[in-house]
Amino acid sequence: MIPAARAPRPDDDPRYAVALVCLGNICRSPMADVVLSAAVADLPVVVASAGTGGWHVGEPMDRRAAAVLRAHGYDPSGHRARQFDADWHDRFDLVLAMDEDNLAALGGPTERIRLFRSFDPLGPGEVPDPYYGGDDGFEEVLAMVERTAAALAEELRGR
Repeated sequence: MIPAARAPRPDDDPRYAVALVCLGNICRSPMADVVLSAAVADLPVVVASAGTGGWHVGEPMDRRAAAVLRAHGYDPSGHRARQFDADWHDRFDLVLAMDEDNLAALGGPTERIRLFRSFDPLGPGEVPDPYYGGDDGFEEVLAMVERTAAALAEELRGR
């Protein structure tokens, strides 16, 4: 369920803002950013992604993540890794972590901070980190992300 109240934002942007967060912002959260952005392109929604760690700031998406997205018709070329900053809590209406560790790093679950897969129609859980595995892990992540992004987009449409 989408939070009823919006974040106390310092700007006057009327769009609903969703942040997607993983560890380094080069695999899971940027894949989710690209897919969710496509799913809500017709809505007044802005989507961004970041990592809780800063190791990859400024780098493009992991080549394997980008290749999987391209193979499925998405454009990953605009992504550059960013680090989640405390002011994002005031700029985003919904902050979705890819796993429990990143959820904890964000301060734990609240009405506006939760796991991305809390919107997954197959049930909640974590999005596994495919970074140290093979290419099939990126395909698995994309399937989870597409399914969850479609369900989240429908909830946003019903707002």
